[in-house]
Amino acid sequence: MSSRKSTALLTATAVICGGGAWLGLAPGASAVDTPAVPFGSHSFSYASGTLKPTGDQAVLDKAVVNFYNKWKSYFIKQNCGNGWYEVYAADADHPYVAEAQGYGMVITALMAGSDPDAKKIFDGILKYVLAHKSVNNSNLHAAEQDKSCKSVNGSDSATDGDLDIAYGLLLADKQWGSDGTNDYLDLAKKRINAIKASELNSSTKLMKLGDWSSGSDDKISRTSDWMAGHFKAFKAATGDTTWDAVLSKTQTVIANLQSSYAPDTGLLPDFVVNTTTTPKPAPGEVLEDEHDGHYNWNACRDPWRIGSDAVINGDAKSKTAARKLNAWVKTKTAGNPSKIYDGYKLNGSAFSSNNEPAFFAPFAVSAMTDSGSQAWLDALWKKMLATTPSSTDYYSTSVQLQSMLVVTHNYWTP
Repeated sequence: MSSRKSTALLTATAVICGGGAWLGLAPGASAVDTPAVPFGSHSFSYASGTLKPTGDQAVLDKAVVNFYNKWKSYFIKQNCGNGWYEVYAADADHPYVAEAQGYGMVITALMAGSDPDAKKIFDGILKYVLAHKSVNNSNLHAAEQDKSCKSVNGSDSATDGDLDIAYGLLLADKQWGSDGTNDYLDLAKKRINAIKASELNSSTKLMKLGDWSSGSDDKISRTSDWMAGHFKAFKAATGDTTWDAVLSKTQTVIANLQSSYAPDTGLLPDFVVNTTTTPKPAPGEVLEDEHDGHYNWNACRDPWRIGSDAVINGDAKSKTAARKLNAWVKTKTAGNPSKIYDGYKLNGSAFSSNNEPAFFAPFAVSAMTDSGSQAWLDALWKKMLATTPSSTDYYSTSVQLQSMLVVTHNYWTP
């Protein structure tokens, strides 16, 4: 046994004991599967002053576990053999997409210690990812597979999936060490370097849509791919200062977009164009539909992504951006989460009357950044608890679960 894995196991024991409750080994789990940061240990600190929902921590944690178990039963599949686990994207264009596999790896790594099968599932998803390589860069994941798990639509990559896959691998390295069957840290570094080589615009320092982006598409970026916490973790893992530049550029553009195009709301668009000159919201359809320049099904994740960096890493710029979003939505809805709708123009006018979790759950994370928003956070938490996960709504359910992990202080940075 190497010193690295020994350290992980010793850390796991110390964390479990120090958390005030002996969790022990779950039935069927082995010592080498014992996570260093078990779910519910709360052995890491959030930024000072960060809110969490009112109530006993054990009750909050149990709510996450219950929601996770439903998510797992609906979306973790073994439909294609080969020892693979797949995250089934029931409502996506194809049943298996890169974004879903990335979510699955992050979620299962964070749920280790509650779910005795977390490492087995994580490794199965990883095996699936490694078997479906992008045709443009073998260290990236082909973005879409059909019901037979065959890659389709060009077999190229999607940036958001690879970002989460890399982050999930870093979490796995911290949880289980990297001297077992899978060298998680080595795989993470290879993917991070591949993201830099093929999914980052080297001149603008903004993420591209995928490794297929070229020509005019190189000047388009998706705001929900601007994951500040991921960039910091990539820098820490590799020592590559490129990620400092990526972080700086994305935070500068976020601030400029909020002040220039959404001064009263702080809302960000799904897609940004003109990234080589002065970035601005998409002027209509550039990739998906006529709402590409609005706060829609991609940007709805921004309060979660930006807010996570603010509350976990204490980043002042992320906190400023998250608090703008929080202040607007709390006022807009008069404190009623059921009045958060599925899509807004940047001026705050809604173009939908639906109320999906993918839109209301992320705002709970941004609410954590404001000391005056306890009642608002509690209302959002109550709304999430009242929302029954749907077996046909993978996207909203996955976004809500990850928002719940952050809100209950069960998310951490590798």
